[in-house]
Amino acid sequence: MAGQPERVVRRLRDGMAGGVLSFPLTSFHADGSLDVDGFRAYVAGQLAAGPGALFPACGTGEFFSLDEEEYRQVVTVAVEEAGGRMPVVAGVGYGWAQAARFARIAEEAGADALLVLPHYLVAAPQDGLIAHIEAIAGRTGLPLVVYQRGQVTYTAESLARIAGIPGVIGLKDGHSDLDRLQRLTLAAPDGFLFFNGAATAEIQARAYATVGVPAYSSAVHAFAPEIADVFFGALRAGDQGTVDKLLRGFYVPFVELRDRVPGYAVSLVKAAARLRGRPVGPVRAPLTDPTTADLADLRALLTAGLDLVGAAL
Repeated sequence: MAGQPERVVRRLRDGMAGGVLSFPLTSFHADGSLDVDGFRAYVAGQLAAGPGALFPACGTGEFFSLDEEEYRQVVTVAVEEAGGRMPVVAGVGYGWAQAARFARIAEEAGADALLVLPHYLVAAPQDGLIAHIEAIAGRTGLPLVVYQRGQVTYTAESLARIAGIPGVIGLKDGHSDLDRLQRLTLAAPDGFLFFNGAATAEIQARAYATVGVPAYSSAVHAFAPEIADVFFGALRAGDQGTVDKLLRGFYVPFVELRDRVPGYAVSLVKAAARLRGRPVGPVRAPLTDPTTADLADLRALLTAGLDLVGAAL
């Protein structure tokens, strides 16, 4: 595995400079079973839009509802469809023992790296958070990106220690505490990767960039890559007029709709993909699909957002 972390870092850095990070939805049949063929077709569509990297079986992909065999199929399909064109970073989570089991599956399936989702349920001290990452890193040959969100928050001192664990290559932030994030970026070694992982990350993309974190994951890319790509291009080009137009006309109203119901950060995204004919199916419990009224509002907003970039529903 010598040199693998460095190679993955280079590929991720190159990808981040050229496109948003895709977190594909996981396709289910109407009865809730995994739809492998639908997922393959959906991922092919995501890849055709040219993202910087592919992150299957993460939060947007309902990792928390997949069993180990389903997880294996999802990661395998993502790797096959990517065909080496971009890095595939698979989600792992729960306690370190279970995360290590998923890590072995991802490694066998051909993933390039892992995103370590927040551990299950309990709050923990900083030494425990570090030990958790050490335990996972010691049980896989794949590079790790750690994710601070929910009950996981690192101090600058802890981040420096985590960055020193062999195989740990980056951090994804979902807290949007820019003061803390700036401290983390200053504590990290040169070459360490940072990702904006806020829900609907485009809302805060400009603010994140000011503290040295320009790369972001895009839930909107999961159903409207046309909007996500125009926003990304405008942000990188410094076209503030287009950025503001898309924020006012689409992203802010989408966040307001998303915030109506817990879990809409995933189920609303999946509903939007279905509105566009993507074979993703329903969400699994404990998530719920949007109400009829919210679906109508989503359709109107999606139509308006696509119109802003010259696309159609």
